[in-house]
Amino acid sequence: MEPPDAPAQARGAPRLLLLAVLLAAHPDAQAEVRLSVPPLVEVMRGKSVILDCTPTGTHDHYMLEWFLTDRSGARPRLASAEMQGSELQVTMHDTRGRSPPYQLDSQGRLVLAEAQVGDERDYVCVVRAGAAGTAEATARLNVFAKPEATEVSPNKGTLSVMEDSAQEIATCNSRNGNPAPKITWYRNGQRLEVPVEMNPEGYMTSRTVREASGLLSLTSTLYLRLRKDDRDASFHCAAHYSLPEGRHGRLDSPTFHLTLHYPTEHVQFWVGSPSTPAGWVREGDTVQLLCRGDGSPSPEYTLFRLQDEQEEVLNVNLEGNLTLEGVTRGQSGTYGCRVEDYDAADDVQLSKTLELRVAYLDPLELSEGKVLSLPLNSSAVVNCSVHGLPTPALRWTKDSTPLGDGPMLSLSSITFDSNGTYVCEASLPTVPVLSRTQNFTLLVQGSPELKTAEIEPKADGSWREGDEVTLICSARGHPDPKLSWSQLGGSPAEPIPGRQGWVSSSLTLKVTSALSRDGISCEASNPHGNKRHVFHFGTVSPQTSQAGVAVMAVAVSVGLLLLVVAVFYCVRRKGGPCCRQRREKGAP
Repeated sequence: MEPPDAPAQARGAPRLLLLAVLLAAHPDAQAEVRLSVPPLVEVMRGKSVILDCTPTGTHDHYMLEWFLTDRSGARPRLASAEMQGSELQVTMHDTRGRSPPYQLDSQGRLVLAEAQVGDERDYVCVVRAGAAGTAEATARLNVFAKPEATEVSPNKGTLSVMEDSAQEIATCNSRNGNPAPKITWYRNGQRLEVPVEMNPEGYMTSRTVREASGLLSLTSTLYLRLRKDDRDASFHCAAHYSLPEGRHGRLDSPTFHLTLHYPTEHVQFWVGSPSTPAGWVREGDTVQLLCRGDGSPSPEYTLFRLQDEQEEVLNVNLEGNLTLEGVTRGQSGTYGCRVEDYDAADDVQLSKTLELRVAYLDPLELSEGKVLSLPLNSSAVVNCSVHGLPTPALRWTKDSTPLGDGPMLSLSSITFDSNGTYVCEASLPTVPVLSRTQNFTLLVQGSPELKTAEIEPKADGSWREGDEVTLICSARGHPDPKLSWSQLGGSPAEPIPGRQGWVSSSLTLKVTSALSRDGISCEASNPHGNKRHVFHFGTVSPQTSQAGVAVMAVAVSVGLLLLVVAVFYCVRRKGGPCCRQRREKGAP
């Protein structure tokens, strides 16, 4: 029994057979051959590059060919490969003289070792697959080259700012790049937007040259109308170049400055160092007068001195400097500078003057000599005189202690404390580094002044025989006093450290009852008189050791006396127990 759908299957079989016959009769109905080729390939010069051409699908037999499209439009065949089974048979046809030559690898890819700028072409891959048809694809190869370091050649001449048109500033070169770089110009780091058409304010020109290597070099020249502000401006150029994958690079040139010619607009004239803030210079110093105009190149300077409204020319030079060696007070006065710039505007003041003020300070003079001797308790006035400019200030000091300002020093009721060195100092407040001093020594004549160190007894309030004591006498006067003692043994008089004019002497001795009665005297004397002091000791007690001996002697005497009395008493009482006992013991 037939299945229920058998009639339907019988009816469909002839239809399938008819479709098979139709497909066999029309080869175009088979799978069409297609190629996988990158449309654009980018590579750096000197690197190797591979151009891929891969048929899609499965084809047992096909022919692959590589063609080069040259500038004339012709398509010479470079290489071909035929697929036989699973192997590709490669044949090189025309290497076009390339070194290294073109190569085809085992997969039918075109290999270009060490890419050159001349390799920039359209490469066509053609695949013929028989019944599957023919396919064709084009790969464009771009070769990039980084240019050499950017060079700039500035104008070495002197450019005038008075020109009313643009002048050549510099030429910039970027060599051996691919594709051709672009050049931009900069002033003080800011890009200059200048046109390529001629313009009175500025423009630039460019020229591209293809070198023998096929690389491109670009030259750009900048033209600008200059201003005085450009005297300190820095200029440079930069080359911008392209790299694969849309990247970009930049190479900057070294910066440069221009030498400009512009007229003087301002003149300055001043006193160089050394000078004080108030403008004074010291007599004897070497002084420089400096004159500067702001024109370029440096103009000629005439330096002169005005005397009775007449110019006395002192120097003419291009530096604007006038040096005065060992300047004196007689060189004070009015000095001038004139800039000889004939391009300057009529309303520009090209001359300047200044007042040179020479400060001086003569040696000081005192109304007294180097040494002044005065009697004790007298008075005196010493004057200090000085000549200088500007007006000097005077001050008196003694041992660095200020005594007062002004030329006069008053000394009244002088004492020995007035002895010492007095200094008169003259200074110029507006010229701090200029000062002078003069001094004198005061010697006070008078009879000695005597001081003693008072002596005090020990803690119990009294002196004892044999106590040791040191007596000190101090004195001062002029001439220096002599110190003497009423007993021998005193030390020689010596100066006391830290007490000017004082001398002292000491005497060490033991206290006796005679000292208590008479005392010890110290005397200071010089040609003007003498002073005397007596040291008293009051009551002097005997020594502690002598009193103990006396008590002991009394005690021994009393003991002996009592012993004699006892013996006597015993003898008187012969019949007493005491004597009897002695007799009994004495009988054998």
